[in-house]
Amino acid sequence: MTRVKVEVSVPDSHVEVVLAALHEAGAGRVGGYDHCSSSWRVSGTWRPLAGAAPYLGRVGHVEHGEECRVESVCDIDDVASVHEAVRRVHPYEEPLVLFLPVYDPPAVAPRDAQPPGSSSS
Repeated sequence: MTRVKVEVSVPDSHVEVVLAALHEAGAGRVGGYDHCSSSWRVSGTWRPLAGAAPYLGRVGHVEHGEECRVESVCDIDDVASVHEAVRRVHPYEEPLVLFLPVYDPPAVAPRDAQPPGSSSS
């Protein structure tokens, strides 16, 4: 199955609700795990143009702010539902939700329970 990486920048106040929406829509499944994601602080810039209704900032002014970048993965078949779920709960008028192709190597056998170099005798 083809998978994509999902990236979205979110104000701190909405990280948990965006993560919940991502996971509810099917993102974050990796093998026998779910709710897999990572996040980190980023600095962003933007300038709302005439007619925009910005969540933060003023029309016509370049703005700078701190956000949280959230990333996860999803199956290509879930992209539309993941995108819709994020847009439904994200506070920005135009949230940038990126879906990037991921090379997913073939599955390998599970690692042996024995640490490398140990003997079973």
